[in-house]
Amino acid sequence: MLFAIFFAFWRFMQIITLIPTMGMLAYFVNGYVQLNQLTPNYILVLFIVSVLALAWSIYTLFSYHRSSANATFVAIFDLLFVGAFIGAVWALRMIATADCTNITRGDPYDISFGPFGSASVTNWDTNVDKTCAMLKASFAFGIMNCVFFFITSILACLHGDRASSSDRTSYYRETHSHRHGHRSSRSPHSRHSTHSHRRVYV
Repeated sequence: MLFAIFFAFWRFMQIITLIPTMGMLAYFVNGYVQLNQLTPNYILVLFIVSVLALAWSIYTLFSYHRSSANATFVAIFDLLFVGAFIGAVWALRMIATADCTNITRGDPYDISFGPFGSASVTNWDTNVDKTCAMLKASFAFGIMNCVFFFITSILACLHGDRASSSDRTSYYRETHSHRHGHRSSRSPHSRHSTHSHRRVYV
């Protein structure tokens, strides 16, 4: 039960961060397609990884019973997505040092308070580069999903080890009880056959 709660929580975190990532990168891909130009690799790689990771997260969340039965398989796939996100983030690493916000100082102006005097106020203008901000947000979400998929991989791996050990224990118990029952069932039969054997020869 505890595994299900933690696993579902981190899957929700992955879905929440992957949906805006896919949407922002789809905006860039659509823009390049309309201009009949090739999408740069640093955008295309993260977009493909985000789409696949989102589909995998939704599938494993809504088919939880099947995912918990194949926990080791889920752990391996999540670990592969960790490597894929690391590669995608590395391709987009140049956006990490970009300055997406430009703050400029405007002209000062005076505010009069009547008999109480006046005050000089400076106006500040903030300009945000939309393209840079969207790429930087996608870069940050990519780093976050590296951590998220690593956590779900560890959770699935631990659940798989626990499930396999419980299967081995139940198999041992079933085998032991089967052998014990088989021996007990053979005992009366052997006594009965011996008794009948003596009656024939007497």
